[in-house]
Amino acid sequence: MWWNPVGIWEQEVPPIKTLNIRTFAREELRDITHLVQGVVDDSGIADGLCMVYVPHTTAGVTINENADPDVVRDIIETLDKLVPRGLSYHHTEGNAPAHVKAVLTGNSISVPVQNGRLGLGTWQGIFFCEFDGPRNRKVVVQVLRNT
Repeated sequence: MWWNPVGIWEQEVPPIKTLNIRTFAREELRDITHLVQGVVDDSGIADGLCMVYVPHTTAGVTINENADPDVVRDIIETLDKLVPRGLSYHHTEGNAPAHVKAVLTGNSISVPVQNGRLGLGTWQGIFFCEFDGPRNRKVVVQVLRNT
């Protein structure tokens, strides 16, 4: 924030980057940590907050373990048990379970940025969650500078 010559406070608007993600399965969790870190790198911001938002109703974003691929499998299989296909859903397009799973994972996360790096834990990664693929999807990322 700075004071301009006319006496009005102005604030730099942080850039917003949209990532394009192509999914290949009906349901998949795709590790996008490296893509989000790339946005942080491009921002030049050393300390702040990185916001990741998925503008879809049948997809989500979450943070979880990225070291063991079996964790992703367990998440997908457990969500399938919690929200099975073939129930009598009122939404009749055939993708009602995808909407419910997207609600469970959420559509946004925030991660601290420290020394130009995402402040994730040792085993953590950022996952795009596809529940109605395959599709072309978008992920919106914005990095905010600490003031």
